Amino acid sequence: MAVTMADITKLRKMSGAGMMDCKKALTETDGDIEKAMEIIRKKGQAVAAKRSDRDASEGCVLAKKDGTFAAIIALKCETDFVAKNEDFVALTQAILDAAVANKCQTLDEVKALPMGNGTVQDAVTDRSGITGEKMELDGYCVVEGAYTTVYNHMGKNQLCTVAAFNKENEEVAHNVAMQIAAMNPIAIDEAGVPESVKEAEIQVAIEKTKAEQIQKAVEAALKKAGINPAHVDSEDHMESNMAKGWITAEDIAKAKEIIAKVSEEKAANLPQQMIENIAKGRLGKFLKEVCLLNQEDIMDGKKTVRETMKEADSELQILSFKRFTLRAE
Repeated sequence: MAVTMADITKLRKMSGAGMMDCKKALTETDGDIEKAMEIIRKKGQAVAAKRSDRDASEGCVLAKKDGTFAAIIALKCETDFVAKNEDFVALTQAILDAAVANKCQTLDEVKALPMGNGTVQDAVTDRSGITGEKMELDGYCVVEGAYTTVYNHMGKNQLCTVAAFNKENEEVAHNVAMQIAAMNPIAIDEAGVPESVKEAEIQVAIEKTKAEQIQKAVEAALKKAGINPAHVDSEDHMESNMAKGWITAEDIAKAKEIIAKVSEEKAANLPQQMIENIAKGRLGKFLKEVCLLNQEDIMDGKKTVRETMKEADSELQILSFKRFTLRAE
């Protein structure tokens, strides 16, 4: 049976595959569109299996809201060229539309939704066969509240945020969504930061403070001995500065002796209470940086997000937020 252009066009519209792939599949199946579609689908599965060890680090990230429900989803691929393809973006949007319409709570629920002649996961596999690249769904997250908002940073489909509030305030909600995109908070306030994170941060702060106190003592001792601390702060500097004639071998030997002795003595006599107080201060600074309501408002650096929201509406509260990006930060 001769393959007609009408059949090729129909199959291409159904599958999204290239013209030559459609023609080849129809030729193999004597013009049977259903069987040809199956060949294209199997090709997609074969490509997906072949590419399973590849890194899908590019893609399209989209967000959408429907009243009290908002969601983000990412369809990942291997190259920026595919990520910007209209059909690829359209598939991502279609998947997100279906997820929001069905108010899916998990990525597995999204993958199992019906789409075309199969499921959403089948549609992703089919697209992988068309492009020849590994593809996978990722980053699905949702928020729910009396009012929701979404933000697609610069409209580039790379970074999206969603947020839920207890009541409507479109302008403030939009600005908060932008704040989340720009400042990447990990929680709404201190209560939302896991204790494990706080404890880890305190330990880091304590060790950093101890190291700084020891370093100050060492530098003071070196200066007292007539040695520039910057000339002996590493083995490489010692060698290069001696080659330049800035220090002598005797200076290096003396510096190493001072560094070892003072470091040991200072470490054994650090004021514990002072160390803990400085560490707590650093934890407070950390919480200000990572808690949304504590952050400086990017729209008005003289106020915190909490102050801006209260000024706009004393009853306005943010209930939850999500942020997703494919870019390393």
